[in-house]
Amino acid sequence: MKKPEILYSPVPVVEPKEGCDWADTMVLNPALILDEDGKTIHMLFRATGPWPKKNLKGLSDPYPIFLGYAKSEDMGESFNCDFSRPALAPNVAYEKDDMYIRDANGRRVLNYANGCVEDPRIFNIGDKLYLTVASRLFPPGPYWEKDARRDNLPDWVFEDGSEAGRCALANDTVTVLYELNLEELKNGRYENAFTYVCPLTDGELTDNRDVFFFPKKFMINGKEQLLMLHRPDDPSKFEGVTDVKTPSIMLAAAESFEDFTTKKATNKLLATSEFNWEKERVGASFPPIDLGEGQWLVSYHGKQMPDYGYTQSFMILQERENDFPEIIHRMSERLIYAKQDWELPDKFPCPCIFTTGAVVVEDTLIMGYGAADQKIGIAKTSLSELVEYVRRFDSKGNLKN
Repeated sequence: MKKPEILYSPVPVVEPKEGCDWADTMVLNPALILDEDGKTIHMLFRATGPWPKKNLKGLSDPYPIFLGYAKSEDMGESFNCDFSRPALAPNVAYEKDDMYIRDANGRRVLNYANGCVEDPRIFNIGDKLYLTVASRLFPPGPYWEKDARRDNLPDWVFEDGSEAGRCALANDTVTVLYELNLEELKNGRYENAFTYVCPLTDGELTDNRDVFFFPKKFMINGKEQLLMLHRPDDPSKFEGVTDVKTPSIMLAAAESFEDFTTKKATNKLLATSEFNWEKERVGASFPPIDLGEGQWLVSYHGKQMPDYGYTQSFMILQERENDFPEIIHRMSERLIYAKQDWELPDKFPCPCIFTTGAVVVEDTLIMGYGAADQKIGIAKTSLSELVEYVRRFDSKGNLKN
């Protein structure tokens, strides 16, 4: 059986907008959600531009990261973007007292998304819609040129032993959860569309991103629990994982969102780097797709420099009784990777296609991807043909006859 045919956008569907201060440098990594009308696709995309008015120390202009909104009424062939204002914007406060937000319960909590909201993923759990974003307490500088995460840290960070101070010293990513009101979003009432829930990862433990949930609860260890995918930079920081130090895919189970950063959560390593095109890291890409009979299609990315950059592939998980699901099929081949001129490196030396959202319309899987960390494309394939092909591989990536 040959590989499923994948059709790519011949040109970007979203590009940076000249003159738009929050989106004139990069747009990438879109989350997608299908409207209840079954044909309109809503998109939240990551965007950035220089923000000289928030240059704190003169080292480099900060690049806060925003989310913009777009929609497609032709199955992803084109998108109408709202560049008039961000849908979700970081506050970019530098005074400690200004770095707080009201959560879904009305409590005043530290706003981990003060500096950046990156790489959105949209998903349902039950009848509620949620959004996860990789966030930073402070915006980085031009991160494609150097490690500029600390160029705009205020002095109090180096003197303060508080939670905010300790997390900000590294300025690593913490994944934050929002409730998402799609009606408010698509009608342009952005201020009512996002409700801050809580952080899902511990910034003092390790940088952690590529976080999202399965759309239902699972019975694990005798309790009905939420099930989360995450990708820590250093998996060995978690109990029971001692010998894996490259960024890898983990599962986490807990009874409430707030429990995921505590000892109440149970974590398990799901997948680590196995093949040459994913030597440096692997991470889950867009929320799992229910295949029925307890099986789930999970998209994931691998990275290896300089030969491959970021590429995409797939695995299938099988639910288990009173336990975490396990991998039963994993492709040893990269399936989606940069080929077209507009997808190839520019600011970054890294070839990159990075999918963060997908919708299914009948048998068509429509995936949104960031290309070269600067533009957005759409890839389409037959879901049934893709799943059939993934099932040709066993759990270790061996191609079966």
